[in-house]
This record gives sequence, structure tokens and C-alpha cells, in this order.
Amino acid sequence: MSHTISVSAGKSFGLQRVCQVLQFPRSTIYAVRARAAANVVPIIPGRRGPKPKMPDTELLKAIRDDLAASPFTGEGHRKVWARLRILRGIRVSRTRVLRLMREHSLLSPHRRPKGEPNLHDGRITTDCPNEMWGTDGVRVATVDDGMVWIFSAVDHCDGLCTGIHAAKIGDRFAALEPISQGLLAEFGSVVADSGRGLSLRMDHGSQYTSDDFRDQIRFWGIAPSYAFVAEPQTNGVAERFNRTMKEQAIHGRIFKNLEEVRAAAIAFKDRYNRDWRLEKLGFKSPLEARQERLMKLAA
Repeated sequence: MSHTISVSAGKSFGLQRVCQVLQFPRSTIYAVRARAAANVVPIIPGRRGPKPKMPDTELLKAIRDDLAASPFTGEGHRKVWARLRILRGIRVSRTRVLRLMREHSLLSPHRRPKGEPNLHDGRITTDCPNEMWGTDGVRVATVDDGMVWIFSAVDHCDGLCTGIHAAKIGDRFAALEPISQGLLAEFGSVVADSGRGLSLRMDHGSQYTSDDFRDQIRFWGIAPSYAFVAEPQTNGVAERFNRTMKEQAIHGRIFKNLEEVRAAAIAFKDRYNRDWRLEKLGFKSPLEARQERLMKLAA
């Protein structure tokens, strides 16, 4: 009746009006419709395109047979796919083999981390300045120069940024620049053994594990201190500085080129050392804490 067309209006009466006239609750009608819809078996769309010649059950059995017959252990889906293709003439998609091996836990167990995890449960800050610096790099997008890098060095005692450098190519030489700046500012030179007694906390990036980088910090007398794998908090001082820099000076800005990024990084370094207040320092800025320590030593 709700779909009946009114002669005078030329429109359907509608369910609401019909229920009002008949004094019948609409909720009952909706409940009946819901029960009727629940009894309808939904049509599940099948795989688009042509059906594979070998169903998943047969392909899974062939994968298991291949793994059982192999004289080696710890092989991944690529070799299984290749042997099925070459030795048995089973031509299937490599991603399909990967999916079946992943769903049934047949992937190589040797690629999982082995042994006890090396968890960080200690203290990474130091009691005196220039005992340990942390270093890390971040990437920033520019309009003309594409992605560029910012490398920094931060003291683990008072959080003072001892050096910062922006470069187009984030290689080992660019990563060494903030360390060189810090040595000049804090130790007075970059000659051999000028950083004796200093250790450098860093992650396992390709810049920091290269021979050139390690040889150079060894020439300066700096002891390398690598962060634990999959434990970024062991390099937390540099990581936290980079987060603050991105929040305060990078995010929300559009940089035209490398020079604008370099200017922004240098300006932030000065502003951070002078004005950024750290709770671990009693809400003093890094520069205030450094000057206060020097005054106590001079007294």
C-alpha cells in the first residue's frame, strides 16, 4: 500500500503515512524485513579472471612435497617456486606460492631473529658533558632538490646540539660533518686523538657502519657505541632531538631547496640550545646547564 500512487498528488503514499493511518508500528515492518534478509544467502564474489589450472589444495601438497624432498633447510618461497617450475613443470605465480607458504607457516624459520633479544633496560644519559654524543640523520623534502638530509650530534648529558649539517647526499662524509663541528667547538681541533675519551652512539645505518666513517672516528680517538638492533631507544637522545626538530622547524613548511633546509637547521640548533627547556635539566636549556656546570668548575 505504501507504494500506491495517490491520484490527487501523483506520488506514493509512503510507509510512514500508511502506518500513521493504520496505527501500525513501523518497527515491526522493519524487523520482518531484517529477518527475511537474514535468511538470504549472500552471493560471495569469486576470483576474477580465469580459474587456475591447479587448485590451492593440490599446489599446497606439491609445495609440501618439494620441501620434504629438498636436501637443504631454510629455503624461501623463491626456490620452491623455481623447483616447481623447472623440475615438475608446475607453472604458477610466485606470489601465489608465497601466499600459500605464509598461510600455512612454511616460510623459512631461519629469517626470524634468533637467540635472546638484547633489550634496553639501562641508562643512556651521562653525568658529564662530552662523554657520549648521539648522532642520527633525517630526510626532508624540497621542491627543487628533492629529498635532502640533516645530520646532527647531541650530547647525552645536557642535550646540547654540538653539530648539525644538511646535505643533498646522505653518505658517510655528510654524517661525519656534525661530529667534526662538535670537535672544533668542544675540543678545539680535529687532529688525531682530539676526541679521546668521547664515545659516539649511533644506529646501524650504512653511513655509520662504513669503513670510512669508522676509520675517521678512530683517527679522532672516538669510541663507537652502536645502538641495539630493533631498540631505537638506545639512541634515544639523538632520536628525540630529531623529533623535536621536525615538529618545531620542519613539519608544516615547504622548503624550496637545500639552502633553505640548511638555514632552518642551523637556526633551530641555535634556538634549541638557547631556549629549549629539558625536564631532566630542571627545565634549564642545554646552554644554561652547560654554562652553569662550567661556572661550578671554575669556582
